[in-house]
Amino acid sequence: MAKNRIAIYPGTFDPITLGHEDVVRRAADLFDEVIVAVADSTNKNTLFSLQERVAMAQGVFNHAANIKVVGFSGLLMQFVQDQGAKMVIRGLRAASDFEYEFQLAGMNRKLYPQFETLFLTPSEQFMFISSSLVREVAVLGGDVQAFLSQTVNDAIKQKLGN
Repeated sequence: MAKNRIAIYPGTFDPITLGHEDVVRRAADLFDEVIVAVADSTNKNTLFSLQERVAMAQGVFNHAANIKVVGFSGLLMQFVQDQGAKMVIRGLRAASDFEYEFQLAGMNRKLYPQFETLFLTPSEQFMFISSSLVREVAVLGGDVQAFLSQTVNDAIKQKLGN
């Protein structure tokens, strides 16, 4: 009997961008199930609440049979174990991302030795997109439609009153 290969793609997704979507859809081709784990991060000043970020991600992936979206708080490794997963997907846009992600992967493996991290890079047209840059441009009144799905772009416009 084949194993159910579950991968977790964690992040704050404030907002979820086309780069995130690209990584998730490509991971969904590699795994039986991909769980987009929306973190209730207390360290970041998010534009959207956890519930809003989960709803946006659900709207983006609502037609994908093997992608689900779940909000979580606490340690990622506990969430990974609770979901029956052993793989975490992390996106790398640039070499500058690698050092932090490498340290994070090592710490997570120390906390959960059966755990693995798989690094995926977004397609080249999405490599420069980050949630924080999109958020900053949107807050300053710029057009961010090229970086987001229509659902997410509409949510930003509504949130910011544009």
